Amino acid sequence: MSKTRKRFSAEFKARVALDALSGEHTLSELASKYGVHPNQVSQWKKQAKEGIVASFSGKAVGRQDNGAQIKELHAKIGQLTVEKDFLQQAFAKI
Repeated sequence: MSKTRKRFSAEFKARVALDALSGEHTLSELASKYGVHPNQVSQWKKQAKEGIVASFSGKAVGRQDNGAQIKELHAKIGQLTVEKDFLQQAFAKI
């Protein structure tokens, strides 16, 4: 007899994690309220904390990555422009 695992939506996990972060109820109270194991509540709470930190620190990293990507794309545009001009001259002679 095999049991299938429960799959929870992201909205449900977020709701449970926010309740856990608020600190109004214990993990056991939240677990019984939502019908999940207390360890699962603490995992979702930990993931929520890490996600919040990453969302604030990730923006500065994203801007740096965008700058590098923009430079790379400008270089590609320059290369394609040179190739296009070369091919236009080559076909103009034919």
